[in-house]
Amino acid sequence: MTEAKILSRLEQIAGKKSFFYKNLVTGQTISINEDMPMMAASVIKIPIMIEAFRQIEAGLLSKDREYILKETDKRPSCGCLNRMHAGLAVTVADLYNLMIILSDNSATNILIDLLGREQINASMKEMGYQHTSVNRLLFDREASERGIQNYVCAGEIADMLEKMYQGKLISPEASAEMLEVLKEQRLNGKIPFHFVEKVPIAHKTGEDDGITHDVGIVYGKQPFILCCMGNEMNPPEYERFMQDIAWELYLEGEA
Repeated sequence: MTEAKILSRLEQIAGKKSFFYKNLVTGQTISINEDMPMMAASVIKIPIMIEAFRQIEAGLLSKDREYILKETDKRPSCGCLNRMHAGLAVTVADLYNLMIILSDNSATNILIDLLGREQINASMKEMGYQHTSVNRLLFDREASERGIQNYVCAGEIADMLEKMYQGKLISPEASAEMLEVLKEQRLNGKIPFHFVEKVPIAHKTGEDDGITHDVGIVYGKQPFILCCMGNEMNPPEYERFMQDIAWELYLEGEA
């Protein structure tokens, strides 16, 4: 598939769009607005997970460290901690699994506080990611109304995923575990939509008002990275594009 064909289809969708594709066998890359900072929604949970693994690897944090859930920790929407009882003991490993697999917003905010927002951002900068930043907690309406948002961009998230695939992000063991967590994602209505056959897909979605994203690795015969991000748009329209383009790129690699 050519960049021109993808661009033509994207141009028919209103809103801000960022797209990145890389075939991990041939090296073919197609990128459109890949450096455009995008309001992150739940894709910000990938950098947060990376920082958790960095601190674990450095001996600054233990996977088994327990946190006692408080009523004030609970946040709406995705996840299950908001339905659990205050006083529940959860480990750091529980938190990052819930954050990615169920996109749990309560787990995410707890991890941001445990890891340190400034430290997450400093680590991203040290890794060379200039557009990725955690600037507020999730569901912080006051901060959001003041225009404070979390940001990612398709090119940087794609680089994180490629380094995981290569075993070069934090460590080979951390890279492998992060990918296994991403493969357990339960929100599968975008990139994996057409995949009725068992094809592993390590990915993370994100959505909010006028925002829809899905980023990940599709493990076909020719594995590929696909990052689709959209802001200020009609999400179902862009999600249909994500569903179709992921399937078409997969079939192209299987031929």
